[in-house]
Amino acid sequence: MKSFYEHLMTFRGKKIPDDKCKLADWAFFDHDFPKHSNDYNEISDYLEWNSPFSNALVVFDDIWDTYLNR
Repeated sequence: MKSFYEHLMTFRGKKIPDDKCKLADWAFFDHDFPKHSNDYNEISDYLEWNSPFSNALVVFDDIWDTYLNR
């Protein structure tokens, strides 16, 4: 199973970035992001303390749903 980070990286590189793309780009450049984790609580807690923008947790929840349903 791919890590959540690997799934998140599929949202990078859009010409017109949306919030999913912004979160993916931010995680790519954040060296402390839990890149090998598949644990919702670990990633969610990290984002709560290091949120790159106001609705990052909402975006994370949306991407997490696609991660679980793939």
